[in-house]
Order: sequence, then structure tokens, then C-alpha cells
Amino acid sequence: MFDKELVSDSLQNIENALELIISRTSMIQTPNDFLCSPDGILRLDAICMNLIALGETVKGLDKITHAELLPHYPTIYWSGVMRMRDKIAHHYFEIDAEVVFKTVRQDIPQMLSVIREIIKDINDIK
Repeated sequence: MFDKELVSDSLQNIENALELIISRTSMIQTPNDFLCSPDGILRLDAICMNLIALGETVKGLDKITHAELLPHYPTIYWSGVMRMRDKIAHHYFEIDAEVVFKTVRQDIPQMLSVIREIIKDINDIK
């Protein structure tokens, strides 16, 4: 078993990061919007920082749950979340705005939904 309070805190941090990513990209309509202005580049930097934090927190969550929680939610490619963190952190100058844009538009909303499901499930544990 795992520390429910620690898991809940991690899940809340993940939910907050996902909401922040969605909020910060609300004005981004294409990958080029990240690259064509100083504001876009600033947004890309902020999103990448949050993707790093997200991946790190998912890694930590997987560790504190002894890799037993996340496999119950297979609609999310959890190892991909962790690898994206590594890619951004270690190869920052190779960031592809199209990949970030696709992640923000397709993967982040789905992940937010699943995280909320996990939070509900964890809160239901007696």
C-alpha cells in the first residue's frame, strides 16, 4: 500500500500543472504561435517548464506507489510523459514546437480528465 496523503498531494500538483498548461496556451492556435513572437517564445518556455515538472511529479508518483497505481489507467502513455520530461530537460535546444503543440492540444486535456478520475478513486479509498 502507499501513503494516500502523499499520493493525493502529488495528484493535486499534477492537476494544477495541467490546468496551468491549458490556461497558458489558450491563445496559441498553431505551433508557429510559439515561435513568431517574444510572447509566444515565453509561453513555450513556460509550458516546457511545466511539462518538466509534470514528468518529474509523475515519476515521483510512480515511485511512491511502487508502480502499482498508474497501470490501472492505461489510456495515458505514462512512460511517454516521463520521457518527454527527460527530452525537454536534457535536450532543451531541440524542442519541437509542433510536438509541444500536439501534446498540449491532444494529450494534456485527456490527462487532466484521467488525473481527476484518479483523484476521485484515491479519495474513495477508505
